[in-house]
Amino acid sequence: MVNLDTPKDAPKKKDPATRAAALWATAIAVPVALLVGVFAFIAIQPEKAEEADKPQAIPSTAVQVQNRDLDEKAAQACLAVTSQLPSEIRDLPARQVTGGHEQNAAYGEPPITVSCGVPAPIMCETLDDATPGCVPMDTELLIMNRVCWYAKPGADAATITTMDREVPVQVTVPNTYENPAQWANEFSDTIVKTVKSKPSAELPSGCVIS
Repeated sequence: MVNLDTPKDAPKKKDPATRAAALWATAIAVPVALLVGVFAFIAIQPEKAEEADKPQAIPSTAVQVQNRDLDEKAAQACLAVTSQLPSEIRDLPARQVTGGHEQNAAYGEPPITVSCGVPAPIMCETLDDATPGCVPMDTELLIMNRVCWYAKPGADAATITTMDREVPVQVTVPNTYENPAQWANEFSDTIVKTVKSKPSAELPSGCVIS
């Protein structure tokens, strides 16, 4: 009688030495692969950081600003201010403005603007004074490098205006910049040199250094 069943091969025994070698190879390969990935990530990150730190390209177009009609006193003071402004602040170069070069200036992109001869901020007379635009009495004014500033946040930009100068100077700082008051302070030294301070009796209480 012919047996048609195909005889099964006996199972092969695994070599313990081969199995141990395979486990060691796997144990070593996985950490090495992870380390390679980590080093590759670290190597790429500085390049990304450098690109993030690169200043934005400055458009050649002039910055739109308002040209105000100034009296003779204000015009002279503002001309003194703009003529003494730096050619750049931090890493932001000065830019052309559309008008009133003797009273306006701009820096960087998005532009930080400087406007001289703006309307003077008026302090509210009482804590519940609802006069439109008046500066609340409990507002903390900022004294920076001998200039007293009023900082007003806005939806797109903060406006920081001098409160202690005979001719007010205003700096507008887009919200893309951190610490807007510190950007305004870049111009304090120029303002001290070029614009007279108000008499002490006319200063808001928040501007008086005790």
